[in-house]
Amino acid sequence: MTKPHEKPAIRWCLECAYDGTLFSGWQSQPSGNGVQDFIERRLETIFRIPVRIHGSGRTDAGVHARGQVFHFDADWPYAPDKMRVALGVGVPRTIQIKRVKRVGSEFHARFSAIGKRYIYRIYEGDADPFTRPFVWCLERPRRLDLKLMEEAAVNLRGQHDFTAFAADNGTELENPVRDLRRLEIKSQGQSLRLAFEANGFLYKMVRSLTGALVAAGEGKLRPDDIKQLLAGGQRTARVATAPPQGLFLGKVFY
Repeated sequence: MTKPHEKPAIRWCLECAYDGTLFSGWQSQPSGNGVQDFIERRLETIFRIPVRIHGSGRTDAGVHARGQVFHFDADWPYAPDKMRVALGVGVPRTIQIKRVKRVGSEFHARFSAIGKRYIYRIYEGDADPFTRPFVWCLERPRRLDLKLMEEAAVNLRGQHDFTAFAADNGTELENPVRDLRRLEIKSQGQSLRLAFEANGFLYKMVRSLTGALVAAGEGKLRPDDIKQLLAGGQRTARVATAPPQGLFLGKVFY
């Protein structure tokens, strides 16, 4: 709590990108291997006191980010870009601090967010070593049927209870209704790019939706099956969770 004679600390909003391959996710871990842990350790070195950061949300182990957002409070008398440089030289090269800006005290990286965009990348075939860490490789003789995937996607767009496409993370259940305002499937050669945009996402929701869309493209789930799963409101073994390495947190909207 700030004492009457003390100047309140400044709130800073930062955007970062990271290759999640070797991290245990975004959130701080007992092992100290969360992306948050590395950033907080560097901030403690800079400010010489512990600094707690608050992210827009978690990403799981192996998941990447192009636009993760976090905030913290601290006194910094220099230009924001100097903080970006100071942070960048003290964290692993697989973390990049992209932007730093001063915000009002009412801003919160998680609770002020009004939406997020995730990208999931798939490669049909044996991807090269420079692509494989960032895609879900489908080494199968038959290509996915994009028409069936699009027919399935029609049933997923819009506002629904997405319980059937979420995983239980052992915490108190949140409101499972989400507005999936964008679900886009683009194909270029052997590469597929799935874009998901919503006012919020449940735990492992994007990876579950991706697993269902791939199953639709393989003919294992019909578009009507997707509709029935949504209506059933219960997670079943029919929905597989896609692997983490193809998933990117693309952008957080405020």
